Amino acid sequence: MPDELKEIGTKISQQHEANIEEVGMSTTSRPWLAFSALALTILIVVLDYMVLNVALPTLQREMNATISELQWIADAYILVFAALLMTMGALADRIGHVPMLRTGMLIFGIASLLAAFSASTWHLVAARALMGLGAAMIVPATLALISLIFPPEQRGKAIGAWGAMNGLGVVLGPLLGGWLLEQYQWGSIFLINIPVIIISLIAGFFLIPQSNVRVHHRIDLLGTTLSTITIFLLVFGIIKSNDAGWSQPSVYGTLTAALICGYFFFHWERKTDTPMVDLSLFKNSYLSAGSSSIALMAFSMYGFIFVLTLYMQLVKEYSPLQTGFRFLPLALGYAIGTVSSSRNVQQWGTRAVITISFVGISVASLFIVFWNAATPFWLIGLNIGLLTFFQGNIMAPSLNAVLGAMPKGRAGVGSAIGSISLQVGGALGVAVLGSLLHGSYRSRMNHLLDSNAFFPIQALQGAKESLGAALVVAGGLPVEIGQGLTGLARAAFMHGWILVFLAICCVGISGMAFARKVMPSSEAPLKRQ
Repeated sequence: MPDELKEIGTKISQQHEANIEEVGMSTTSRPWLAFSALALTILIVVLDYMVLNVALPTLQREMNATISELQWIADAYILVFAALLMTMGALADRIGHVPMLRTGMLIFGIASLLAAFSASTWHLVAARALMGLGAAMIVPATLALISLIFPPEQRGKAIGAWGAMNGLGVVLGPLLGGWLLEQYQWGSIFLINIPVIIISLIAGFFLIPQSNVRVHHRIDLLGTTLSTITIFLLVFGIIKSNDAGWSQPSVYGTLTAALICGYFFFHWERKTDTPMVDLSLFKNSYLSAGSSSIALMAFSMYGFIFVLTLYMQLVKEYSPLQTGFRFLPLALGYAIGTVSSSRNVQQWGTRAVITISFVGISVASLFIVFWNAATPFWLIGLNIGLLTFFQGNIMAPSLNAVLGAMPKGRAGVGSAIGSISLQVGGALGVAVLGSLLHGSYRSRMNHLLDSNAFFPIQALQGAKESLGAALVVAGGLPVEIGQGLTGLARAAFMHGWILVFLAICCVGISGMAFARKVMPSSEAPLKRQ
């Protein structure tokens, strides 16, 4: 590590030392047993989000939910979760990570019960928002505890295992959700959380040591409020853009308000003596480069998962349960990537691993560009596993760099920074790549259908909106005409597919150039938080 980076890290640590009180850090000689209890909390947060995606059609049918209500059922969780991550991370540093984790699990469990027995869609929306609060308390506390429990030389492996649990949740969600919906009522997708929470709380009581490192300066109320509003408006605007388009006043007005609030947040954090987030921390290249790499990786990964789900169900015609099974290579590739990343970093260095992995994303995306409706699954699975392997090799070292850059007692804030980078990058990936796909589809269908007298005029408008709508329209037409419309719609979708993966390729090239220039070559600083 260059001498100037060492000097910056030393100055930052000394600056924060006065605000930290250490009253006997509890340790454990069995950190991996403690991780086994934390793993359940990690899994349940990801699992719940993925399970709901499979259940949306059922909820629409059983609860007579409108499209707008379905969007709020899905988005309420994400909005509250993302908006409160920084606040809960900072609060966990103050009151303790174990109490924050346990409180978050209890709130998540209560919200799951309320969701399972919701009498209306808006009751379910409120329950999902409460679940988002619980998740915002769980995730920063979990990551902070991992960084505290494990000795520095094992932290990379632990973060890799944390990433593997996230990948497992991505696959188990659709599988478990599809099975539960086939066997039981829709409320079962939320009731499944209860036994997991109970087991996790009991195991955690015996296995997770207490963290007694505290930040004892007063709470930055104004900074907390501004950060919550900024992130809420930013994520809401990004989510809204995927449906309304970037040019709508509700979208650019919300994003403009987010920028204004963000400006005041940064201005206040530079001015106050007790900032929620000391912005001088971002002078540390590990923190700035790590959080940026996470955002770029999430952009490619979440956008990829979004368009892959559409491809599996609308082009390959797999059922939701079949789609879940075919996501197994995604989890396998991501898990191998995150778990093996620590060894790779030790051998080659953080910068080399992340740079090469971004190059790998670009190359894998170019292979995926050539998929079509007839592509065999063995090739699809190989490409999926390859792409997510490289994404896992970015996520774990980048998160380790962020956590390693934080001074003692600020692990909760560091965890929140990494998680916010993941959520905002992912939301942008879905919004931008989804808009690119849908915009290309509409343009292509307009070109294909406007001068084509073969199809009934009344069918054309609906077919131009999306591939899903086109398949519905085609199902109501005579077989020969419907098959012709289906073929054109899928061809238009795959035209947009090409643009999406060329864009992901460009993201990989940009990430490679950024990591090579900014990311330090060595592993994150090995210090106890």
